[in-house]
Amino acid sequence: MDFFLAFSPEREDPGNPKYTASGIPKVVGGLDPPSGELAVALYAQAVVQTIPVSSCEVAEACKILENTYRCVNIAMVNELKMLFARLGIDIWEVIEAAKTKPFGFQAFYPGPGLGGHCIPIDPFYLTWLARRHEMPTRFIELAGEINTSMPHYVVERVAEALNDVGRPIRGSRISILGVAYKKDIDDPRESPSFKLLELLQARGAILSYNDPFIPALPTMRHYQVPRLASEPLTADYLAGQDCVLIATDHSAYDWEFIVLHSRLVVDTRNATGGLAHQYRHIYKA
Repeated sequence: MDFFLAFSPEREDPGNPKYTASGIPKVVGGLDPPSGELAVALYAQAVVQTIPVSSCEVAEACKILENTYRCVNIAMVNELKMLFARLGIDIWEVIEAAKTKPFGFQAFYPGPGLGGHCIPIDPFYLTWLARRHEMPTRFIELAGEINTSMPHYVVERVAEALNDVGRPIRGSRISILGVAYKKDIDDPRESPSFKLLELLQARGAILSYNDPFIPALPTMRHYQVPRLASEPLTADYLAGQDCVLIATDHSAYDWEFIVLHSRLVVDTRNATGGLAHQYRHIYKA
């Protein structure tokens, strides 16, 4: 054999200063034992810990498991968010209470949909493979249905909020805050904000956005969105919008300033927190 082949799946948490590439354990699987050993020796020079596994397939399956775990659990809390909203229960307060259990629970959070290059995509490679082997993956497919429905749910909440102040979506000026798929990063891949833009545009909204990390909307393969540049987040700009929709809760945003100067705020991320009890024009989505 004149070559060695190994696989080590990506593990990263963009925007998280606590976990850099060198500080995250690396799973490594080789095509054969010598390949695995060489790859482990290579990565051991750069990362805090290497985790050797028996094959490339196990290493890839590890990656799929990690992403599917998050996809399914996020779908569960998204579904509970919609149910609890109908029951008049704050899902965010429920999660904070559940987090106090010191065992058997890990917090996942709802939002306007999944984004990024892993969680919305990778589990469905496994679904494709399962179909080739004549097996269903019902958890994954159901999670996908729930997560991809969330932008539609958010738009309906926007419609309800505008209706309460006597306005339709058509002709309303709606600003989306945050188009990155996650707070404090400049990556828009698979961001649910693009689906929100597309859905609101189809219903006749006059759209604009602000994102301190993304100065202009990039062209996206799957979405037909307007060519827009990020608007300065001034008091006059906020006051000129009929609705401000919080899609990504960047740390740079001053929520009290935003809420104070906006006519109507629809919050998908619990970004406004306790301000919801002080301002009657905040709607949780």
